[in-house]
Amino acid sequence: DEAPAPTARRDSYYGRPILKPPTWEARDIAGYFFLGGLAGGSSILGAGAELSGRPRMARSCKLAALGAASLSLVALVHDLGKPERFVNMLRVFKPTSPMSVGSWLLGAYGPAAGGAALLSLTGRLPRTGRVATLGAALLGSGLASYTGALISDTAVPAWHDGYRQMPFVFVGSAASAAGGLATITSPLAEAAPARRTGALGALLELSSLRLMERSMGGSAEAMREGRAGRLLHLSEALTGLGAVLDLTLARRRRGAAWVAGAALLGGSAATRFGIFAAGVQSAADPRYTVEPQRARLAESRVGPEMAGQVTPAAPA
Repeated sequence: DEAPAPTARRDSYYGRPILKPPTWEARDIAGYFFLGGLAGGSSILGAGAELSGRPRMARSCKLAALGAASLSLVALVHDLGKPERFVNMLRVFKPTSPMSVGSWLLGAYGPAAGGAALLSLTGRLPRTGRVATLGAALLGSGLASYTGALISDTAVPAWHDGYRQMPFVFVGSAASAAGGLATITSPLAEAAPARRTGALGALLELSSLRLMERSMGGSAEAMREGRAGRLLHLSEALTGLGAVLDLTLARRRRGAAWVAGAALLGGSAATRFGIFAAGVQSAADPRYTVEPQRARLAESRVGPEMAGQVTPAAPA
């Protein structure tokens, strides 16, 4: 006789995972998210510093953008396994694919950021350097935000359910990281825009993250539990500390500026790694996939007015 099938639970189809958890390595892809945002934000700050007559800040931002972009490409290629796989991603361009758009963004951004940084160091070809700086800033805005759309365009519950606010979280995180690094590397006399950018980015990051959690439904639990919860709590503490210091002591004291910048960088990194961990946790737990499906089924049967009062029955 065949053994009877195991009894189904309300939160699972026979206790088995429904989604295959992401195969990306956190070190590579969450690191790529953080470094790409830092690079894009730094290019925007560098362009603003150059246009407003802050040469030392402009140079440090351009060098930071080139360094972060180079490391982000290394992380991406390491995850892909072979450098030629990244080149193969550039063989086609699909505007409807965030991955395709992002690959082309990174491919175009790298030379612009590199030209802006190198020409700033040498002082040669100032007009060409200005064009490269503005081009890197334009492309950097997309680089800082597209990864939020990329992970939202998946079936992973904790990523997909936050699709409305996720790009704002990533843009705020990029701004706080870039502002934090520029606060560290720029003279106090030139760093006012960096401090304001860091503080405003922190406000956008924290408020969007809180709003996202409230709108996600059940999958928001994955943002508060386990490794993801610890990282996101750390992010809130560091980002809040950095913003407060940016608005107070960092304006006059070099030591406070270093602490503020380091806190914003650490908070931004913790946000990216925390969101990545939440996605992995939510994909491994069938509840976050099954329960929304049953809720939608109940709504289709009884109407949206009654769906919240009806508990879907477990399958026999």
